[in-house]
Amino acid sequence: MWQPWNKPRSSSFSCSSFKDIQTLILDEPSTTKPKPSIFHRVTLANKLLRAWSNHPKLTARASEESPRAAQPQPLPSIPRAEQRVVVYFTSLRVVRGTFEDCKTVRSILRGFRVALDERDVSMDSGFLAELRRVAGRKTGLTLPRVFVNGRYVGGAEEVRWLHENGELKKLLEGLPAADSHLRACHVCDDHRFMLCGECSGARKVYAEKGGFKTCTACNESGLIRCISCSC
Repeated sequence: MWQPWNKPRSSSFSCSSFKDIQTLILDEPSTTKPKPSIFHRVTLANKLLRAWSNHPKLTARASEESPRAAQPQPLPSIPRAEQRVVVYFTSLRVVRGTFEDCKTVRSILRGFRVALDERDVSMDSGFLAELRRVAGRKTGLTLPRVFVNGRYVGGAEEVRWLHENGELKKLLEGLPAADSHLRACHVCDDHRFMLCGECSGARKVYAEKGGFKTCTACNESGLIRCISCSC
């Protein structure tokens, strides 16, 4: 039979107040792990540091590397770079992008009318050797490379950015002026090189004792720096 509607149904759960419900909920086991406290993390870090410091292999390696770190090797410097701007570039048109970057950078630097030493690596391999020695590598070098008073500034992108933001002018302040760079050189036609006067570009000179010898006054192409426009 149907139970009377006014008779309360039996139930296995009883609660005297809402506070007991909250207590039951809080007493349920939590599935998420509590995050470690800051004190716990600091303690763990200190234990790891002590373990690493007492490790024999790590201690020996640190003792071997410490003298090297205490005595840093001096960086190689650019020769004849005091009180001037030195730019390493190429006049070859083999790679159009590189040639255009070199042309743009040279034009920007010439506009400031300061002492400018343009070193064409395609005309003299000695300049390329200088750049490799300073950079510390033989491959992966891009042109141009600009140095101000012996300090490396950057390549084409850096020089353009400095020029557009007015920072390049600040770097060049105090450098001596060079009026010879305002016009094309009448001696070398702005190539910065000329034929060697000792061997006339033949790379060989004759001596009474020993016959023909290699000329030591010019580079491998029989050229010397222009005496009129080169710094």
